[in-house]
Amino acid sequence: MTKPLLIMKTGNTIGPLRELGVDFEDWFFEGLGLSAQEVVVVSVHQGQPLPAPDSISALVITGSAAYVTDQERWNFVAGKFIKEVYTLQIPMLGVCYGHQLIAWAFGGKVDFHTRGREIGTVSIELSAAAQSDRLFQGLPKTIAVNVSHQQSVIELPAEAVRLAGNGFEPNHGFRLGESTWGVQFHPEFSQEIMRAYILARQVDIDAEGLDASALFRGALDTPTSASILRRFMSIVRTWRRVPETVS
Repeated sequence: MTKPLLIMKTGNTIGPLRELGVDFEDWFFEGLGLSAQEVVVVSVHQGQPLPAPDSISALVITGSAAYVTDQERWNFVAGKFIKEVYTLQIPMLGVCYGHQLIAWAFGGKVDFHTRGREIGTVSIELSAAAQSDRLFQGLPKTIAVNVSHQQSVIELPAEAVRLAGNGFEPNHGFRLGESTWGVQFHPEFSQEIMRAYILARQVDIDAEGLDASALFRGALDTPTSASILRRFMSIVRTWRRVPETVS
């Protein structure tokens, strides 16, 4: 990998975890199997400038406590960059907010889920299309994933291929073109991280009629979900731009 991978941060993790000296990029370093020297981290939500799109080997977009529907100025900056990366056919993976941001940038609809929050360890079903998808192929039809979100991709972009969902969230995974993926779930979350999020949100979770204690007990490591990050890196390391067809 001659060019660095870019982690586009769209927010920061919760306070109790930041106090331990970790943030989103640290979990992605580990999950992707990369050192800090192989990665460029840009906090787009704080106005940090993005590099030239053709200077990176791949793009990973993190989660956030923000809402896409707030349409902050930096969303438009990020959206323009995402489109440029897509046009160059550079591999791209959006996670949670990143998944929603990609969908929004390409004309999908993002909004609060009508049933509220989805949090904890849940099961998702892979679609038939996932069987031939480079990122998902070979995985079990049903996998456990860790989730924490209130907004969702209500409508996928017109050209998107749906790859995964469950009874709560039909659009847990999608692909655009041959090199761009979005996942609503968090492959970078361990059981420890998932439980920290549940504890941090406990008051709100219980007030919404969910059972924070049960969700805490049910939180698990999700190794199959976590493997998606290494799978993405395998794609990055072997990626060849698909030639455009000449009409």
